[in-house]
Amino acid sequence: MTYRLSLNTATTKHWTLEQAVAGAQHAGLEAVGLWRDRVAEAGLENAARIVRDAGLRVSSLCRGGFLSAADPEGIAAALEDNRLAIREAQALGTHELIMVVGGLPACSGPSSAAIPDGDKDIVAARRRVSERIGELVGYAREHGVRLVLEPLHPIFAADRAVLSTLGQCLDVAAEFAPQEVGVVVDTYHVWWDPQLADMIARAGREGRIASYQICDWTLPLAADALLSRGHVGDGYIDFPTITHWVTEAGYTGDIEVEIFNEAIWDTPGEQTLTTMKERYDLLVAPYL
Repeated sequence: MTYRLSLNTATTKHWTLEQAVAGAQHAGLEAVGLWRDRVAEAGLENAARIVRDAGLRVSSLCRGGFLSAADPEGIAAALEDNRLAIREAQALGTHELIMVVGGLPACSGPSSAAIPDGDKDIVAARRRVSERIGELVGYAREHGVRLVLEPLHPIFAADRAVLSTLGQCLDVAAEFAPQEVGVVVDTYHVWWDPQLADMIARAGREGRIASYQICDWTLPLAADALLSRGHVGDGYIDFPTITHWVTEAGYTGDIEVEIFNEAIWDTPGEQTLTTMKERYDLLVAPYL
């Protein structure tokens, strides 16, 4: 039987790609989710070889996206980088490219200060995201890669993602075939959504759930809210219920643990993997 737990390399930030793959293999995992920074450090061909030689699956590649630029130079740069990410996903043997769609042009980048008199039109930013997805879909299809839209919690709308709910992502995806554009259910970002059960069910009916990512929402929030993720069971998210919804929707793929947290990053990777497995076996696996 397939063991569906996957280590996302963001969880063991201080490990190289080679260390993360070796750690996952030693822990009995069968898959890893890769971030492009670790792939770049290792070199694309070498990264693909490391994973292949370990006999692991690549559950997803993160990240493409940042598609909301309004100026011609920004649009061209985003399209070029996403085409590169698509080629990387193909080379790594994954069909799923996670897309963090981008924030407002008034914010120059993640966690940046607002640009005076910058563009704050969130409606137009969302429209541009849809347009850029439309420009990338054909290229992704040619490479056997699906663009996977990730809704981010609304606190990240300004700097990271103007799509905040699973429903918004599904509405964008609806213009395209399910094998072209999917969605990711990331518990950290969507647990609060009053429509979550209905939207997971809709995503299942439409065949669009491409990834299920898990970590917990902990308090107090860190100075950088992005770093407030915890191990499953450390916070306030109801994993049995959400996992049941995802399972009922027909998802049978890998389940990635993706944690951004300084204390967990400073913990030995082997200990982090042990905790991951214990929490998955207790709070997730019984509800699959």
